[in-house]
Amino acid sequence: MNEPIVDSSQSDEARRRRFSAITTARIETLADGVFAIVMTLLVFDIRVPGADAVAAQGLASALTSVIPNLLSYILSFLILGVLWVGHHNQFFYIKRADRTLLWINIIFLMAIALLPFSAGLLARYGREDRLALIAYDVNLIIGGVLLFFHWWYATRDNHLLNQEVEPRVRRLVVVRILIPPILYFTAALVSLLSIDIAILINVVVPLLYIFPNRVDAIFRRI
Repeated sequence: MNEPIVDSSQSDEARRRRFSAITTARIETLADGVFAIVMTLLVFDIRVPGADAVAAQGLASALTSVIPNLLSYILSFLILGVLWVGHHNQFFYIKRADRTLLWINIIFLMAIALLPFSAGLLARYGREDRLALIAYDVNLIIGGVLLFFHWWYATRDNHLLNQEVEPRVRRLVVVRILIPPILYFTAALVSLLSIDIAILINVVVPLLYIFPNRVDAIFRRI
């Protein structure tokens, strides 16, 4: 009786991938925890005016000193929301992980965890020194590029997916991911000429992502 012929190279590769891949549950849990902590830390930069400042200026006047911190908090919270939604949506397709994907996530979350610091720089010095705004934008560029790399790595040969991603969907998601870092890079360059316009670009970015789009419609069908 003839034995079936098995391609050992293919079987070894399939076995390697099957045993090297793990579920994404702990990645998603870690990401949710980091985002929750970072979003909470943002509010700590908003301080109640001290009694001396209130006595000297009055409460209304003292509260005006908090406005830059409040605006930086709102902007950064919305941006974190956009990044969290983008990261979350990728896991509609990604159902397995390997060591490389784990480390991409860890480095991505490291960039996310730095945002309270760069948001604090923006609040204190953003209108006075363009370097503060550039540092904020560089932080967001790194986060956006890592989110793109996360998607690219997971979809490059589909071995971490629960189903093959259509080329059209892959392109839509790539465009969706890369628009923010491109705009943040533009804002950093524009800040050399006008800090106000650069800040406006940063404000516009999260507003582009609040409402549902074609990518969301695709994910709802999965």
